[in-house]
Amino acid sequence: MPTFQFQARDTMGNPIEDVIEAPTEDEALATIRQMGYFVTRISVKKGRGGPQEKRGAKKGRTFALGGANSKKMTTFTRQLAILQDAGLPILRSLRILEMQSKPGALKNALMDVCDEIESGATLSEAMAKSPKVFSRLYVNMIKAGEAGGALELILQRLADFMERGQEIRRKVKGALIYPVIVVLVAVLILTFIMIKIVPAFAEMFAEFDFELPKMTILLINISNKTVMYWYLIPAIPFTIWLTVKLLRKFRQGRMAWDLFIMRLPIFGGLVEKNIMARTTRTLGTLVASGVPILEALSITRETANNGMFERMYGKITEAIREGETIAKPMRQYSRPPFHPLCLMIWITIGSAPILFALAVAELLTVQTAGAALAGGAVGALWYFITFRKPIAEEMVVNMVDVGEETGELDTMLYKVADYFDDEVRTMTDGLMKLMEPLMIVFLGGAVGFIVIALFLPLVALIQNLS
Repeated sequence: MPTFQFQARDTMGNPIEDVIEAPTEDEALATIRQMGYFVTRISVKKGRGGPQEKRGAKKGRTFALGGANSKKMTTFTRQLAILQDAGLPILRSLRILEMQSKPGALKNALMDVCDEIESGATLSEAMAKSPKVFSRLYVNMIKAGEAGGALELILQRLADFMERGQEIRRKVKGALIYPVIVVLVAVLILTFIMIKIVPAFAEMFAEFDFELPKMTILLINISNKTVMYWYLIPAIPFTIWLTVKLLRKFRQGRMAWDLFIMRLPIFGGLVEKNIMARTTRTLGTLVASGVPILEALSITRETANNGMFERMYGKITEAIREGETIAKPMRQYSRPPFHPLCLMIWITIGSAPILFALAVAELLTVQTAGAALAGGAVGALWYFITFRKPIAEEMVVNMVDVGEETGELDTMLYKVADYFDDEVRTMTDGLMKLMEPLMIVFLGGAVGFIVIALFLPLVALIQNLS
């Protein structure tokens, strides 16, 4: 008769770990429930598997790079919460979900988790050994659920948290798809006009000996530069992307770039509010799940993915270790310090586009180069005006302060997250409505410039011929 090893909770919530002999797992479960215990895990007790068993454990695994995407993890968490709420043992629930999962990182991780649980590990310990699939946030919430005997409640809360974050990400990505596609199509069309259409007109104008308008000369210069340096069109965006990636590899570089992004007009506010909503919801979920505050702040800091927010939450953690509350260091360290690298980025952004445009148009002189210096000065001025703006508004600090005084910190953090989620939705909808006319104006202006520049000499030519 097989021996089953089980973990359970008694009516007082105390953990129980024991073994029981029964013909089948169902009969073992029935016997344990008759004893008044709530089963959290049950498995057949066995020793370390031999070579044949290890080969069997590898069966069904497929090669997979990276981790599971957020959509799969959200669906898995919601399904696991439903199975746990129905009273199924955690191992059986995981086996069911593993069987219906498609080959990939999640399926491989679930196989490993099931093997670890059968070997005597807890769910959180087993998940911690697959960090590419189960994040530190995920593992700590599961650990808190196991300690409090409310795993199904924690899973439901975690699924709600992941669904809310996925909804916001989908909303923001949806808002960016339209302008990105329009810009790409516009660049392709304008590049084709500059390489194929304008040179044909330039050859025709060269056959007639008359002075071209300045607008036409400017267009021909731009066309010549596009034909000569067409490879810069894909190379410049790639170089910018690579530079940002390398810059963010270093702590100071990441802080400088993230501060620059958050201080961009319109888009910066959207990014800042989105991060504030995500971090406060993360912290609130961890606190409500029973995770210790220092651990919760550390996890929130790691999941912020923004240098300025990482700095703020790190300073808050240090202050709490010294006996402070959250609100006071949040107010103090939410104002970014002076960052010379961020200032250099703003100066470059202000002057480089003007210099590039003047070089393409062959108008780079001492006088026109002064415009580039003026652009750099405007960028520096904008930095000095905006860099001390706090990333945590006074409203956020006050609500956190009230939450700490009343013992309802998680509730207040949820309210802050809901407020900023609504702000992100409102700003995203507004940007969607604003983008369409801006794109129309941009394309209309570019096409209008090309048409006017080409037709002015044609009109003059027709007048001369007549």
